[in-house]
Amino acid sequence: MLIPIDAVMAHLRTYIVEDSPVIRENLIATLEEMVPVEVIGTADDESSAAQWLAKSDNACDLVIIDIFLKSGSGLGVLQAARKTTDARKLVVLSNYATPDMRRKCLQLGADKVFDKSNEIDGLINYCAKLASGEDTGSTFGQLPS
Repeated sequence: MLIPIDAVMAHLRTYIVEDSPVIRENLIATLEEMVPVEVIGTADDESSAAQWLAKSDNACDLVIIDIFLKSGSGLGVLQAARKTTDARKLVVLSNYATPDMRRKCLQLGADKVFDKSNEIDGLINYCAKLASGEDTGSTFGQLPS
């Protein structure tokens, strides 16, 4: 007997910070189709994202952040998120996932960094592991040691 994926995985309450409406909509559709994700909000700029993350009643499990935003940057969002005490995972998803940018994001508190152009499968696998409660200490999206 097959067990539906939703029966064994918790829905990840996810907040997405992405300035491109097309990319944001495609990302939401892909994640909701592939893993048990519930997108509870979005922002397209640093200020809106920081304000949302600072509100204690805006709890979520996962924040997916682009580096380049309508105004401000994902780096500022990471800094703002680090100031909160919530135990949410912070993931950067960017076309600018250079080794230096990956290091900077991880230093600012990102749990993982994925390249939009070729690491979407890694993001999906990471989200599936989070939803299943599996340890996410793997090297997906990080620089090799």
